[in-house]
Amino acid sequence: MTLAPETTALKLQLRMEDGWFTVCDLSQLTPGRGVAALLPDGHQVALFADRAGRTYAIDNRDPFSGAAVLSRGLTGTHQGRPFVASPLLKQRFDLESGRCLDDEAVGVAVYDVRTV
Repeated sequence: MTLAPETTALKLQLRMEDGWFTVCDLSQLTPGRGVAALLPDGHQVALFADRAGRTYAIDNRDPFSGAAVLSRGLTGTHQGRPFVASPLLKQRFDLESGRCLDDEAVGVAVYDVRTV
């Protein structure tokens, strides 16, 4: 008897205005490292996964420099909250809320994510 190969590839999806949009396979994310993706509306999103399997999606544009670089930032935690530090000016952005940890008046967009 021959068995068909089982596919277990989970897809990462973002909530958009008109529903859920599949961005990539979850296997393309490496814990602690970001990946940039281009959305249908032309915006870039920075995707992250942590070692516990949680996924995050924020705007890839650094509001301080204007460059689309947050996906290349260093990840870490501050008081139990996950963040990414911009590779340019080093401001830290909370991955759950988008709030800048170094300037409360600044933040980035956060996207709801799910795996299916």
